[in-house]
Amino acid sequence: MLAIEIIELTKDYGVGFWRKRPRRALERLSLEVEAGEVFGLLGPNGAGKTTTLKILLGLVFPTVGTARLFERDAHDISAHQKVGYLPENPSFYDRLTAKEFMTYAASLFGLSDKARSCRITLLLEQVGLSDSVNLPIRKFSKGMIQRLGIAQALINDPDLIFLDEPMSGLDPVGRREVRNIILQLKEKGKTIFFSTHILSDAETLCDRVAILDHGRLQGCGELREILEMGLSNTEIVLEKPSPDTIVALESFASSVVRTGDRVRLELRAGSDLAKVLAQIVRCNAKLISLNPVRMSLEDYFMERVGNSDGLSSRRGATAGMESRRNE
Repeated sequence: MLAIEIIELTKDYGVGFWRKRPRRALERLSLEVEAGEVFGLLGPNGAGKTTTLKILLGLVFPTVGTARLFERDAHDISAHQKVGYLPENPSFYDRLTAKEFMTYAASLFGLSDKARSCRITLLLEQVGLSDSVNLPIRKFSKGMIQRLGIAQALINDPDLIFLDEPMSGLDPVGRREVRNIILQLKEKGKTIFFSTHILSDAETLCDRVAILDHGRLQGCGELREILEMGLSNTEIVLEKPSPDTIVALESFASSVVRTGDRVRLELRAGSDLAKVLAQIVRCNAKLISLNPVRMSLEDYFMERVGNSDGLSSRRGATAGMESRRNE
C-alpha cells in the first residue's frame, strides 16, 4: 500500500511587491512512498523540500498536480488523524512547560486523561526530556526544543511521520538518539518521510531517497541500488614505503596521499591489480589494506546537484536510473 503518492506536483509562489512574478518552487514532481519505509528527501537549501512537505500536510495548495496520503487527498482532514509532523524551525508556547504543551497537543487528538498521561511520560522519556517536564519552554535550548518537537509529532501514535530537518540543532548524542527513535518507529511498521541535507543520516536510516534541486527531481531509488551502481576504483594503504616504491606505483595511481607513516594510493580505473601487487612484493613494502572504493551517497548527491549548470545532463541520468528501476 502506498503511504504517499505525488503526481506531477508543481508549485509557484508570487514574489515581489507591486507586480508579483511567479517563482517555481516545484516542477512536475512525482514520487511514491510505500507504507513502512523510511524515505529521505534530500537537497540543498531552497531545493523545494519544505514546500513538498507543506503540500502533503495540506498547509499550502499546489499550483498543479495531486498529492495523496494512504489513497486519500492530502487536503482531506480525516487523512491527518494518523499523521505526525515536525516543522523545520518549531516554535511553541514558551510560557508552557514541556508537560503542559504535550498535554495541549494530546487534547487536540482527543486522548483520554489516562492515555494522555501515559503517552506524555513515555515520549518525554524517549526523547531525553524526562528531567525537564516542568521547565518552561522559554528556558529550553534549541536542541531541547527539537526533542520536544519530535515528541509532539508522535503524540497521536501516527502511522505516517513527517520530519523536516529532524537533526537540526542536535548534538552528536541527540542525533544518535533521534536516529534510534526513527529506527524503532520503522520496526513498528511506521512510515517516516523526512527531509535533510545531512547525508550521513540519510545513508544510515533510509530505505530509499529522492534528490531535489531547484524544485526538480534529480534521482530516486533504493540506497542499495545507488551505492552499488559502480565500483569507482581501488584504494591501497602502505606503511613506511620507500621512495622507490612510491615512484614505482605512481604510474598506476590517480592520487597519492601521505598521512604520518602511511601512504594511501587510489588506483586509476582499469589498473591491473595483479601487476600492482607484484610491484609491492618486489619492493618488499608492507601492505596494510586493499579496499574497493564504491560510490557513496555524497558522491551520488554531488553528481546530481554539484553543478547547477548541468541540469540537462542530470535529467538524463535521472531518467536512466528510473528506467532501470522499472525494468
